[in-house]
Amino acid sequence: MQLCVKMKMRLFSWFGFWLFALCSLSVTTGQSNLICSPQPIVALAGDGVILPCRLDPPTSASSRTVEWTRPGLDPEYVHVHQDGRLVHQSQNPLYNYRTALFVDQLINGNVSLNLFKVKISDAGKYKCFLPSLRKEASIQITVGAVSSPVITLAGTDRDKRGVVLQCESAGWYPEPEVLWLDGEGKLLSAGPTETVRGPDDLYTVSSRVTVEKRHSNSFTCRVQQRNINQTRETHIQVPEDFFLSTSCTASTAISVLFGLMFVFTVGFFVWKWRQNKKETENKEHKTEGEKNTCKSKNTEGQSQSDPLLKSQTEHNKAQDMGSRGKVTTHVSPLKEGKQFQLEQKSSPDSQEIATNSRVIFDEVDLGGKFVRLRNKSSENQLLVNCKVNIEVNGSTISYKFPGGFSLEAGNMVTIWASDGGGNHNPPTDVVWDQQKSWSAVEKVTLTSPMGEMMDRMTVSRP
Repeated sequence: MQLCVKMKMRLFSWFGFWLFALCSLSVTTGQSNLICSPQPIVALAGDGVILPCRLDPPTSASSRTVEWTRPGLDPEYVHVHQDGRLVHQSQNPLYNYRTALFVDQLINGNVSLNLFKVKISDAGKYKCFLPSLRKEASIQITVGAVSSPVITLAGTDRDKRGVVLQCESAGWYPEPEVLWLDGEGKLLSAGPTETVRGPDDLYTVSSRVTVEKRHSNSFTCRVQQRNINQTRETHIQVPEDFFLSTSCTASTAISVLFGLMFVFTVGFFVWKWRQNKKETENKEHKTEGEKNTCKSKNTEGQSQSDPLLKSQTEHNKAQDMGSRGKVTTHVSPLKEGKQFQLEQKSSPDSQEIATNSRVIFDEVDLGGKFVRLRNKSSENQLLVNCKVNIEVNGSTISYKFPGGFSLEAGNMVTIWASDGGGNHNPPTDVVWDQQKSWSAVEKVTLTSPMGEMMDRMTVSRP
């Protein structure tokens, strides 16, 4: 009886052991799941990105086939790992030499895909499939592109007594938004954002805002894309004197008006006085001419026989012709660089061109190597968006001063051609990029951002 009981107990023990082993094997095999990141993976164009995927619990995939595909492609295979190597024949050409697995980690169940040099077109859904385990999982990639914005001074707003700032940023994907902030981080009200999409699917955005004088005069342009969680921003400090030069109170306007009226009144009386004086001088010249005619008739016979008298007569005629109010321009070329200065001499009845410009032309190189301006005032002058226009052979080339450029009181600035040579010492020397030396200069003018004439110089050659 006891023997039967012992045998039954042994049978139950062996049966329980194998039952437990089979259940454990079943449970272990059933828990080998393929898990990929449930959250979209964000990548920037040009960078590398990892698509994380693994077997859980860890199961070796070294001898297994691992297939990464992208639905919608033809062929759809992004990376196929079989027999310990990449199967190039199956791979889509768009991903050649841009994919890899972590081969040394396959034994731990890591089947993640490493994607290099990400492109905008790589965005989308990817699948990882292990045929031997019949396991499949998917993952999403979001691709973006970013760039830093650039702020420039676009002009002034006289009605609001403010400065117009422009912000531009190129090379974004997806389409971003543009925000303006003051020095305290508060949002500013700006105009609508202009958006342009290029042939490479990248976006260029620009925005303008009019700002008034504040405590810090510091402003920020922020460009952001929430889908890819990317933000770029640039700061600018607007000079205080720039606001002062653009403000115009009512008393200032009245003073300017009375000043203009005074100038016009004085100008009218001067013009009238010159007209009367010119008429008087013309009458005197006419009378003198009649007298000289009579004298010439009397001395004609004598001059033919007396060479000295003839020479004196011709000299008197030359002096008479030189006293009739002609303006003569003397060009004084220098020894180096063919630089020159203009000197004007005129008779009292000649007219001069008046200018209220504080910045004037100082020198122009005849060889077309440079143009030099001088600030003759006692205050700094902001030349933002002002243009130097050079007329050459009937056409005009223009140099535009960059944002924030200021010419200090009493100083000079030289604009050099790109091949003009010389020693360039910013900010008193600037180089005109991609503009080679010009020749046959006819006239140079300086104009404001609104196109108003500030100064001009007509070039005469010897």
